[in-house]
Amino acid sequence: MDLAAIFDREFASEFNTLLIPGAQEPFYQCAKGQHDCHRIFSTRDYFASALHEVAHWCIAGPQRRLQDDYGYWYAPDGRDADRQAEFFRVEVRPQALEWAFSLASNSLFRISADNLSGAGLDTTAFAQDVARQLQEYARQGFPPRADRFIKALCRYYRQGQAPAFPEAELCLKLA
Repeated sequence: MDLAAIFDREFASEFNTLLIPGAQEPFYQCAKGQHDCHRIFSTRDYFASALHEVAHWCIAGPQRRLQDDYGYWYAPDGRDADRQAEFFRVEVRPQALEWAFSLASNSLFRISADNLSGAGLDTTAFAQDVARQLQEYARQGFPPRADRFIKALCRYYRQGQAPAFPEAELCLKLA
């Protein structure tokens, strides 16, 4: 629940958006009326799922945030090679942000191909692309909401402690 409280404290008021853990499936639900709020639902494996879903939210522009699931397609498990290649292409930026969020919260990050039936799926090139994107964000700057979330995560989870693994030095530079 800490993660949802951190997110809500940073963004609920300004962006009318809440992070809701524990759903069956991850989903972004835009506000349906004047007195409603936007909701980012993360799955039962809460922490990693929440970081990933927040990453998508941090990338989505104002018009995308007015559409359920930001108006994007999602092909379920069992994608063919072409669909999987498209998945890898669109997931580089969110997974790079998720990695930064993981570093900031002192948690482990795992690349996700999100295709359990893709036996023998080689994620090496995708992982390298995600790492390059993370390095690019570190050099050029993170999207504003992502930067704000990274700093909030560092304040809460790091509290000035030394990084648990070498890549976490990125967090110290951002905090």
